[in-house]
Amino acid sequence: MILVAQVSDTHFDLGTRNAERVERVMAYLADLRRRPDAILVTGDITDSGKPEQYAEARGALDTDIPVYALPGNHDDRAAFRTILLGESASTAPINHAHRIGNLTVALLDSSVPGESGGRLAEETYGWLRGVLAAAPADAPVLLALHHPPAHLFSPVIDEISLAEPEKLAEVVAADKRIVGVITGHAHSAATTTFAGRPLLISPSTASVLGGEWELELPHRVMDYAPDPAIALHVIDENHRITTHFRSVAMGGRIGVQPH
Repeated sequence: MILVAQVSDTHFDLGTRNAERVERVMAYLADLRRRPDAILVTGDITDSGKPEQYAEARGALDTDIPVYALPGNHDDRAAFRTILLGESASTAPINHAHRIGNLTVALLDSSVPGESGGRLAEETYGWLRGVLAAAPADAPVLLALHHPPAHLFSPVIDEISLAEPEKLAEVVAADKRIVGVITGHAHSAATTTFAGRPLLISPSTASVLGGEWELELPHRVMDYAPDPAIALHVIDENHRITTHFRSVAMGGRIGVQPH
C-alpha cells in the first residue's frame, strides 16, 4: 500500500499558534508506526504570502519524509516559488508531479493572483494532459489542488470554490487511472464524489469552518478551538483510495497507545 498524508491550510502568520500546531502534526506523522510515503500540503501555506511566513513554513515542515506543496488563495506564487521551491521568482502557475511508488501525484495550481476563488489555467490543463500521457498505463493517479470543484454546502467556501469545474470533470471522467481528487480550502473534513471519483477535502491545521447548518451569513466565523486535523490517504494494490481523518492532540504523548 501507499500512504499519503495531507496537511492543509496551515496559514503561517509569524505567530506561535499556527506554527506550533503544524509542528505537532509533523511530529505525529514522524512517530507513526507506518510513516507516510509523502506529505502533501494543499494550499494556504501562509496567511498573506509574506516571504517571512514562507521561511517560517519551511522550518516547520522540515522532515525526512518527502513534502510536496501547492499554493492556495492566501499564497503568493513568487515568494512560494523562491523560498519553498528554491526556484526563480515567477507568477506562472506552480504545477508539479511526483512519483510515489507506482502512484503519480499531480499537484495543480488553482490559485488566481489577487482573487479568493480558484481556476485552472489553460496551461495547467495542458501540463496535466502531459503528465497523464507520461504516467504508466497500469498505475494509479491522484490529483491534488486547493479549491474544491464541487458544492460543499459551505456559506463561505461555495462562493470561492473552483470555477468551471466541468472542465476538470472531463479530464477525470476520461481517465480510469485517476483514483481520486483531494483539496483543501474548506477548513473542514468532507467527502463527496466528482466525475464519478472520490473528492476528499482535508481539514485545516489552523481552524474549522462550519457548514450552512452552522453558520448564518454574514457571520463568517472560524472555530479556533479544535485540535489540528489532517487526512491520511491509503492507495491499495487494487488502486482503491481509502481516507482516514485524524485530529492531533496538542497535549500529551504523540502516537497511539496500545490497548
